[in-house]
Amino acid sequence: MLRSVILAAARSARVERLVETAPLSRDVVRRFVAGTDTAAALGVTRQLADAGLAVTLDNLGEDTVTPEQAQATRDEYERLLGALAEAELTGVAEVSLKLSALGQRFDEKLAYDHAYAICVAASAAGTTVTLDMEDHTTTDSTLEVLARLREDFPTTGAVLQAYLRRTEDDCRELAKDGSRVRLCKGAYKEPEAVAYQSALDIDLSYVRCMNILMSGPGYPMLATHDPRLIAIGEDRAKWFERAADTFEFQMLYGVRDGEQRRLAEQGYVVRTYVPYGTEWYGYMMRRLAEKPANMALFLRALSSRS
Repeated sequence: MLRSVILAAARSARVERLVETAPLSRDVVRRFVAGTDTAAALGVTRQLADAGLAVTLDNLGEDTVTPEQAQATRDEYERLLGALAEAELTGVAEVSLKLSALGQRFDEKLAYDHAYAICVAASAAGTTVTLDMEDHTTTDSTLEVLARLREDFPTTGAVLQAYLRRTEDDCRELAKDGSRVRLCKGAYKEPEAVAYQSALDIDLSYVRCMNILMSGPGYPMLATHDPRLIAIGEDRAKWFERAADTFEFQMLYGVRDGEQRRLAEQGYVVRTYVPYGTEWYGYMMRRLAEKPANMALFLRALSSRS
């Protein structure tokens, strides 16, 4: 129930205004978001790299409704990739992008063209791209764009969401040699017809999907903060005799920092998902929905509003 309330708040302009004007909102946002500009993103990337962590950077923005907004997102990614290369950080950092931020909802060809240009920039910088997954209505479109991009950029990463009933089949399709696949639980409110609803069913699906990916020849990226699923991931790595550089764990910036460092110290590749940019509100609210205990931070910020 609380998760549904938080996701509803993510779509409320009134709640967004309250959050933006709360005196402590900035402190809350800093827990999950690196900052609002490229320089801030680079600073956090450097700090994480110095701590032995890999990074994927996401320029926040999903509600793109004009070609101009889509172009601005493309320009920022190209600027970011150039800055990462100049700072010699592309050895540890890649970028994640949402096709909706590039115009997917109103012009799929435009979104593909922008994504292709970003892949060109990433390749020139010496790194790669992962396509984030959004609500289930965009899954087919995103996977189609992925397939086209992989023709020229085979390291382009995919994201699959374990709470969708279709995901086991998608895992089988994508568990191929060289295929980078991030497996996460999923953070959007979806109907029962297409998605598991209970935490137990989602966890069971995650494990089934993990088994498919870890037993295949691809490069699984296990995105979870759940201690039980992390432990199962460690167990599956041993069971399937996977070398440390043939898969990775991924976690969100600001969540379970100690666990990220623990896994890295044990020799695992650990990648921190680092969002930045001015469009932080929807992202922050989904993070709260994934872990309602984080709501305490949110409420403290609102209660301090003068």
